[in-house]
Amino acid sequence: MDEPLLLTPGPLTTSMSVKQAMLRDWGSRDVDFIELTRGICDDLLRMAGVDPKENKYACVPVQGSGTFAIEAAINTLVPPGGKLLVLINGAYGRRIVQICEYQGTAHDILEWEEDQPLSPQQLGAKLAGDPSITHVAAIHCETTSGILNPIAEIAETVKHHGRIFILDAMSSFGAIEIDAQALALAAIVASANKCIEGVPGVGFAIIETGKLEMAQGNSSSLSLDLHAQWIAFKKNGQWRFTPPTHVLAALAQAIEEHKAEGGVIGRGQRYTNNCDLLIAGMKKLGFVPLLDSELQAPIIVTFKTPGDPKFNFDDFYNALRRRGFAIYPGKLTRADSFRIGCIGRIDGDDITRAVNAVKETLNELGIENPGPG
Repeated sequence: MDEPLLLTPGPLTTSMSVKQAMLRDWGSRDVDFIELTRGICDDLLRMAGVDPKENKYACVPVQGSGTFAIEAAINTLVPPGGKLLVLINGAYGRRIVQICEYQGTAHDILEWEEDQPLSPQQLGAKLAGDPSITHVAAIHCETTSGILNPIAEIAETVKHHGRIFILDAMSSFGAIEIDAQALALAAIVASANKCIEGVPGVGFAIIETGKLEMAQGNSSSLSLDLHAQWIAFKKNGQWRFTPPTHVLAALAQAIEEHKAEGGVIGRGQRYTNNCDLLIAGMKKLGFVPLLDSELQAPIIVTFKTPGDPKFNFDDFYNALRRRGFAIYPGKLTRADSFRIGCIGRIDGDDITRAVNAVKETLNELGIENPGPG
């Protein structure tokens, strides 16, 4: 089967057992499927450091990609009279701005360069100077660059100023510890097909129940109203509209494998090992990472494009693809780059083989110096 390893930020290479979990058909109103959904939600709450029995937070899944879940969370939690401050150091912060523009949500931005972390000090000054801001949204791991933002410090600043914090943890949830209660997060938003290693098709928001209770009537969308979905789950455990049954079965299996690996800590350790091996191997070949090590998340690594005139990304990509590896083009606005992911059902041996494939590709293309121009 011609199936390359996906060295990307998602969709990812998944285990065979996750794939096989999708072979069964489920009735969306059946008791078994209702229990499947409930179990998934309880496990996702535990990943966020929450005891499901305490009812302090609720997990509300939604059909679609992670962007669907982000849009649903913003549309549900930011009321018509609210104003969202979006913290931006990459493409996914800018996507939240697009969501606000489509929805007509009042918003403002605070922006940094793509290789610079969010600044709690600048955030504090912004919040102090604009009392109309009610909510703040930030990206935990911004896969435009691979940077890990200082979310604990950002959360403390938001709390100090009495605002409501929505965290996009799409590319970190399941591999980097997040304690929703300790950080006083109103919402954590993520999806199945990142660090949990499920398949695409469902996102979810873990939301403080008090904030959910106050969100009735906020949403301008029928299908993306997380308050209405939460009420339906509380009433009978059922989705309001047809759920992605096979995707959820795969997610349930992926969660069991996540537990078996040691949970968030175990999963994060494998990814960190992958990341360290990747950076060391690529540096040895002459490539230069975009980020300093203290800013690098163990999710995806951005490398500066070689200055050698023989380098062409499409040729480089296709040569690696023939060798069994799929990577990602760059997403930086100010510099040419490409990205290699460290997540999914891959380990150190896979990373070593990928680096060797890069070396073979350089020889094939006649590139002697992979350093940036």
